[in-house]
Amino acid sequence: MDWLVNITGAALVLFVLRDVFHTLWHPTNHGGLSKLVMTGLWRVSVPVTSRRRASGLAGPIAMVAVVAVWALTVVVGWALIYWPHMPQAFTYTAGLLPAEHSSFTDALYISLVNISTLGLGDIAPTEGWLRILAPLEAVVGFALLTATVSWTLGIYPALARRRALALRLSHLSRTHPTAAQIDTDAGAAILDSLAAGVSVVSVDFMQYAESYYFYDGDDRTSLACHITYVCDLADQTAGARHPDVRLSGAVLRAALEDLATILDERFLRTQGTPQQVFRAFADDHGRHSGA
Repeated sequence: MDWLVNITGAALVLFVLRDVFHTLWHPTNHGGLSKLVMTGLWRVSVPVTSRRRASGLAGPIAMVAVVAVWALTVVVGWALIYWPHMPQAFTYTAGLLPAEHSSFTDALYISLVNISTLGLGDIAPTEGWLRILAPLEAVVGFALLTATVSWTLGIYPALARRRALALRLSHLSRTHPTAAQIDTDAGAAILDSLAAGVSVVSVDFMQYAESYYFYDGDDRTSLACHITYVCDLADQTAGARHPDVRLSGAVLRAALEDLATILDERFLRTQGTPQQVFRAFADDHGRHSGA
């Protein structure tokens, strides 16, 4: 029975480490604990949040929840490794009776002390393999802290790039450029810059998929609100006279198709055309804006 508890604990620790790896260092589309938590909180926030200020908390709260679940699962996993070997494989400081401090709660306490690197020493392992395993938990705790910081430092620049592109699209749509104005060298340059911006956002959605679950705030900085405009703009260039405009428009359409593919495969699952995917994107984020 003890070995089964140990295997369960080791499996929980390895599961979390795999999830951290795939979330931060090798993002994939295979789901995982972090995606499950963030998707669940995002969906729950749809009927609950009716105001912009409240809906804007969905992403940050989801990140905190993911980190908390990671830490809690690791703590429980290591406690399951310690528990079957208490009290015989541990030494206790004077004043603590081993028989009274060998419950699962005490194993959780030891795990929390180790993962937080406090090193209190009131209950310490004496068996050889446990003396090696306990410091490893401290290393994992430090890795989780580092992962949380790097995740935060990475995801917010990705959000800034997405919002900057949306703001530029907002500026462009509010100026109402005519077809003749777009059919110029300046129009080709604008289309090229938009294609580059869309490509950067596509990479951000692949590298930082969790950024999808962040509300963009004001409609002017919401890519979901303006993505259909850039699609219409790209379609208008098909009949342009200027060859550079036609080429830039084709590149922009290709970038938009790639973005639609990423959004659909990772988040929306519509299996529709790019226009349908972008409408679903706008609808999903529009509900969170209270629209």
